[in-house]
Order: sequence, then C-alpha cells, then structure tokens
Amino acid sequence: MDLDDGPGEEEFRARLREWLAAVLPTLPPKPDPLDWPGRRVYDCGWQRRLHDAGYADVHWDASPTQRLIFLEETERAGAPYVGANFVGLLHAGPTIAAEGTAEQRERWLPPVLRGDEVWCQGFSEPDAGSDLAGLRTRAVRDGDAYVVSGSKIWTSHAEVADWCELLVRTDASGPKHGGITWLAMPMDAPGITVRPLRTLAGSTEFAEMFLDEVRVPVANRVGEENDGWRVTMVTLSFERGTAFVGEVVACRRVLTELAGAARKNGSWDDPVVRRRLGRLSAEFRALWRLTQWNVSEAQAVGGVPGIGGSVFKLRYSHARQELYDAAAEVLGPDALDLGREWNLDRLSSLSYTIAAGTSQIQRNIVAERILGLPKGR
Repeated sequence: MDLDDGPGEEEFRARLREWLAAVLPTLPPKPDPLDWPGRRVYDCGWQRRLHDAGYADVHWDASPTQRLIFLEETERAGAPYVGANFVGLLHAGPTIAAEGTAEQRERWLPPVLRGDEVWCQGFSEPDAGSDLAGLRTRAVRDGDAYVVSGSKIWTSHAEVADWCELLVRTDASGPKHGGITWLAMPMDAPGITVRPLRTLAGSTEFAEMFLDEVRVPVANRVGEENDGWRVTMVTLSFERGTAFVGEVVACRRVLTELAGAARKNGSWDDPVVRRRLGRLSAEFRALWRLTQWNVSEAQAVGGVPGIGGSVFKLRYSHARQELYDAAAEVLGPDALDLGREWNLDRLSSLSYTIAAGTSQIQRNIVAERILGLPKGR
C-alpha cells in the first residue's frame, strides 16, 4: 500500500496542523502525571475536543496514511496522548468494533469517542503469570447474568474506569483455551473492590481488582460463550500491532532531544555515545516502517492487525529500554533526578518487556506462527 501523501492526505495534514496550532494554546495546565483522577479529566477533555473537531475516530475509521499523519502531527505539536483513554480507544473499542453486535457497538463506542467513558483491562491474574489462558476468575451463568468471582492484577486504569474488558472462565472441564469468555463489566457493579498499585515511578495506573459474586449481564458478552480466547486474540492483536504506534513517534522525538542534550553537555564528543544514538535512530526508523506496514496490512484484512504485531512489540519493547538507558548515560548524575521526565519514562520503560505479553511470549509467537518452528515440549 502506498503511504506517501496524496492530495487528500496533504489537505488532511495541513488542516490538522492548523487546528492543533489554534487549540493547543487554549488547553488547561497538565495535571500531575501521578494524579490519575486528574489525568482522567484532562485526557477526556482532550478526547472531547478531538471528537468535536472530527478527529476522534481516527484510530478506527481513517485510512492508514491519515492515521499515521495524525500520530506524527499530534506528537510533533506536543499534543496530549490518549492517557486514561488508552484501553477504550486502542484495545476494547477496536475489539467491540470488530466482534460486537450492532447494539453493543452503538452502546459502547460513541462514549469512548466522546471521552465520556473510560475502560480498564482485566486480563492478568496473580497466579497465571504470562499464561493468560491459565486464568481462574469464574463466571457462572444465572439466568440473564453471569456471576463472577476471582481477582485480577495489573488492571490498567481500574482506578478511574467506568467499564472493564474482562476475561473469565465459563467452562473448567475442557481445554483451558476453550472455556474463556470476554465480558464488558460495569465498574460500579456491587462486589468490585479496586486497590491501586503504586509503580516504581510512583504512579497508580495499575490496580488489583477483587470480584465477589459480581453480576454481569449476558448481554455484555462480546462473542459467544467459551469463545473468548479467539476474541482475546483480536484484542491482543490491536494491543501489540497498533496500540503503541504513537509511542514510536514519541521515542523518535525523545531521541532528537537526547542528541541535542548530548551536544550541550559534551557527551556528544564520545564516539561510543554518538554510535549508540545513531544505531537507535536507525532502529526507530525501521520500527516506524514496520508500523506503516502493520497498519496498512490491518486495513487490507478488515482492520485487525496480524501476527506482525508480535515482531513489532518484541523489538519496540527492547528499543524503548535501550533509548532510556542511553538517556541515563547522556544525563550522567542527573539521571537520578526523578523530576526529569526522561527519568520517569526510563522507569516506565522497564515494564514494556512484560506488558501486552512478555518478550518470551512474543518470541514463541514469532517462532511458531511466522517461522513455522514446532512448539516446545
């Protein structure tokens, strides 16, 4: 697919630049990055502005070229990222768009696009580790509802969410991949307890979540009962294949700033530093091209990214960590100052080889589904 700007894309880029130049100076001050209730208000306010200007659904209903232009221009202009809307816009929303009924799409998608409702992700469990299919949270059918009991961990944005994309076990008698169901759970339902987890950087965007006989309507099931593993693979395809796209642009910007800082403090004179930054520049340029390929491939096959997302996620996770290790080398003693944004980002980068499937899991996927190697025994 040709990703060069045509006349329509050039007009889209120019119009977006003009809108960003006009609206960004009018935004309120950014909240404390560790204040997630405050960030929810700020992030949803930004999403509402995008909605009113006609840019809200660029992640779902735009050409690959327009989507990439949007990410390039918003990052270049320093516009807010999706923040608290991450799960709704980039995980749950696309999954519901691909797998939900017409009624489900009508109920859940517009509030995400308007910034009215925030979603969290209830996939991981304390005893399952990287074995997502080993989940034990149970859902028992009781009339027109499922009664759910169990616990989740690393529940992204549970502290501020209205809805949760939840994986539950509805059949424990068969293969573990075959008894899973994907539910949309209202976070104000009785029986839900959320305990925020404080990260190394001091943030609380993750939480433990305990479910004690929570009733979730059967109408909130996306896909068929016990077909949740297949639906989950759709969610993970979005999470690994396209959800990190904007962050590649951000890393390229950080790398440019890092090179500028190295020139100012003299570390640029070290050929090892220059070589390291040059290699990272090539790395992120290659990742951006892979991003373009993944996004265009997803468009060609109906909107769901393919297994190339695992290649991207595997390499991006490590490249991001290498970028912030290089930043620490350039900053020297200032790398201990947590008031610097790069240092907080460095702490955050440590999670990327675990989040959205560990690097070991991604290597298995690449080995088995791309290279055709046999499963390990």
